[in-house]
Amino acid sequence: MNAELNETLVNVQATPNPNAWKYVLNKPVLNEGKATYSSTEEATHNMLAKSLFEMPGVRQVHFFQNVITLTYYFDVDPDAVHPSIVSIIQTRMPVHNPNQTIQDEKKKSRENLSPELQTIEEILDRTVRPGLQGDGGDITILKFEDNKLHVYYEGACGTCPSSTTGTLMAIESILKDEFNPEIEVIPVGS
Repeated sequence: MNAELNETLVNVQATPNPNAWKYVLNKPVLNEGKATYSSTEEATHNMLAKSLFEMPGVRQVHFFQNVITLTYYFDVDPDAVHPSIVSIIQTRMPVHNPNQTIQDEKKKSRENLSPELQTIEEILDRTVRPGLQGDGGDITILKFEDNKLHVYYEGACGTCPSSTTGTLMAIESILKDEFNPEIEVIPVGS
């Protein structure tokens, strides 16, 4: 019975991005924060992420709570690799450290942000991030100057066609309504 309780269950789910899939686990991948890896080199200190990059066609690995989102290159048939990905997740999770976040996510303390950026982050947390995170992605603010907000899409959002169209327009519209009518949101390459 103990073995069953420790077993890692994985539910594979599609995202709005046809090249990204969510792997929802019955245990945390990260206890707090998020982590996005775009290469094997970035994942050097995280065996689970590094192992996932060893699968052909994996372009990006994104960890958030109990979800791993994998973005694949366009020529990959995800259905063909799902069983191998699930196997990697199940074999690596027993030795995976869900507290490994500080170095990996490179997150900045919001206390050090300008009042404008703190307000923008609060608006995004309340309105935009829940939807993006529910789809296996997220958004990071890179900088804000001259009413231009430069953002980076993470996880499934990074290569999603709607991230530079409908999603971008929605984010900009919300920020114009709630923050500044002159703001422009600019996505920076993923």
